Amino acid sequence: MRRRDFITLVGGGAAAWPLAGHAQQPAMPVIGFLHGGSADPKSNGPLVEPFREGLAQFGYVEGRNLAIEFRWAEGHYDRLPELAADLVRRQVAVIAAFSPPAVQAAQAATTTIPIVFESGNDPIKAGLVVSFNRPGGNATGINILVEELLGKRLGLVHELVPTASTIAVILNAQTPGIPDAIERLASGGSKARNGSPNLECEYRTGC
Repeated sequence: MRRRDFITLVGGGAAAWPLAGHAQQPAMPVIGFLHGGSADPKSNGPLVEPFREGLAQFGYVEGRNLAIEFRWAEGHYDRLPELAADLVRRQVAVIAAFSPPAVQAAQAATTTIPIVFESGNDPIKAGLVVSFNRPGGNATGINILVEELLGKRLGLVHELVPTASTIAVILNAQTPGIPDAIERLASGGSKARNGSPNLECEYRTGC
């Protein structure tokens, strides 16, 4: 799937739906929004509003010519498969998935509905796409390079608090790529320890 197809999917889907049967299809195109986190505006408000604004820039306004179905796992990744299946039953035109677990749940739920994702992990290592140039399948998206910056973040923390002897890192064990994340953090910790032999890094994983 090509990235520019995302914009035409909504309009194209709306044009095709009446041909498939007026009784079963929604009156306007629907986008599925799948997220592993919380619906709390304080935590994900900065994500939801820009999402709506981005759609509006292309003429799609929620409640006017577009509907958005939000599904939040509230931190319980084991709920994502059912939430993704629910969006498929809702016959959404496209699924916007956030984080590898959400994308994987969406991919398991459908091979036909386009999936657009945002991922901080390497999408190839996570098995979301075949390659960057040719994603393959029904998923495409962007990598915001969070994983690549983990080691640098740890080094920056040490620069900001050079007297710290222990830096704690809390990770979600259910998130794909945790071994790679710890490796990158360890690399950052090693570089930080070069200037501070007493610095220790502690890793805690939980669900």
